[in-house]
Amino acid sequence: MTEFAPGGVIDTESGSRFMAALAGLVDETAAVARAVTAAQVAEVRVLARAGQLADREGAGQRLSVRQHDMVLRSIAAELGGVLRATDRTVQQRIGEARELVEGFPMTLDAWESGRITRGHVRIVMDAGRVVPVRRRAEFEAEAVRLCGSDTPNRVRAAVEILAERTAERSFTERHREAAACRRVRVVPGAEGMSDLVATLPTVIAEGVMDRLTQQAAVIIDAGDPKDDDARTTDQVRADVLSDLLLSGAPTVDPTATGDGPGALGAIRAQVQVIVPVLTLLGTDDGPCDLVGRTPVDADTAQCLAANAPTLTRVLTDPIDGTVISVDRYRTAGPQRRFLRARDQHCRFPGCRRAAIRCEIDHTIDHAQGGPTALGNLAHLCQRHHSMKQFTAWTVRQHARGMLEWTSPTGRIYREDAPVPPVAFIIDRPSPPPPESAPPF
Repeated sequence: MTEFAPGGVIDTESGSRFMAALAGLVDETAAVARAVTAAQVAEVRVLARAGQLADREGAGQRLSVRQHDMVLRSIAAELGGVLRATDRTVQQRIGEARELVEGFPMTLDAWESGRITRGHVRIVMDAGRVVPVRRRAEFEAEAVRLCGSDTPNRVRAAVEILAERTAERSFTERHREAAACRRVRVVPGAEGMSDLVATLPTVIAEGVMDRLTQQAAVIIDAGDPKDDDARTTDQVRADVLSDLLLSGAPTVDPTATGDGPGALGAIRAQVQVIVPVLTLLGTDDGPCDLVGRTPVDADTAQCLAANAPTLTRVLTDPIDGTVISVDRYRTAGPQRRFLRARDQHCRFPGCRRAAIRCEIDHTIDHAQGGPTALGNLAHLCQRHHSMKQFTAWTVRQHARGMLEWTSPTGRIYREDAPVPPVAFIIDRPSPPPPESAPPF
């Protein structure tokens, strides 16, 4: 049996066998991942050629739109027989394959070479649809660079914001139109259950979910152990939502405000939004980053900032963007504010849980003499905090908040601090001209 101790594995014979087996599994997984990628890329190219064949078949004939679709449908049915999928599904996959091959060639090459994963490809394609064709190459180059540095869930917001910056119509303008489509609908399910689906502005939806979670936590924590209440958090959230909707009186009219000042003012949840200073000043209507989720429009960000009880100002190095200091109106907890601005999310590789949902961890345990200093602190979610304490994963912190994680098999993963979203440029006055020499 392998014995674990905080900070490493006890060196026993069984522990050595375990580590050797694990190292073999890691190498085999890497080889399998390369083979899977090669097969997936090959399938994409084959499906794209199938769509191009349908175009060529119909190009030389005077076919109606319906007849041309029949050619593609026939090819999809033929391939569906091999893939054991319906012709409708295969036809959709053919369209997606052509979009990738013809519209995002740089992304496909990066995927094929192993620099990014299929998850990255989906993010680039979904975000890139709003980018004009004439600017697609510019967007792709930067998006691939972003994707190559982190996991899909970490880079999603950055890629989406990049796409919005190169779109012909601003995110804020398109969000105003999309907000007009907010609605609630019931999707009947099985066994007497249904899904109540609300399509809402992102900040409103996140605020609703956060408040339900907070209330569910209070109900669960306050429960009497003698009571036979074995409800899960999901079940309590659903019960609280039903109770509020069926018996609560509305305080705002959502059909009139959407995510305007009335509805936003009703949010009593924590929503972490990174707002560029130019957006706050009203000179830029680009999207802002809802940490851990998706971009939000400038109008919403400005409204949230106007109603916020406190604001955090982040001062960054004007050359490389490194966070230098943080201040806000209230002075309590300067270290927490600094770390929240620096880390933004959990600092375990690939995790994007927002910093406001994480714990501040001593990289070198306090019990082992680790100081409570910025260079020894970082945000970790509860899951990865526990992993650091109770498994063989270890971590060292280097300059500027860079964390170096070492896995049980000795593989090293370097986790740089996120790029600061705000930079204050120090406008230094020009030196006065030298005084003229006195006349002789």
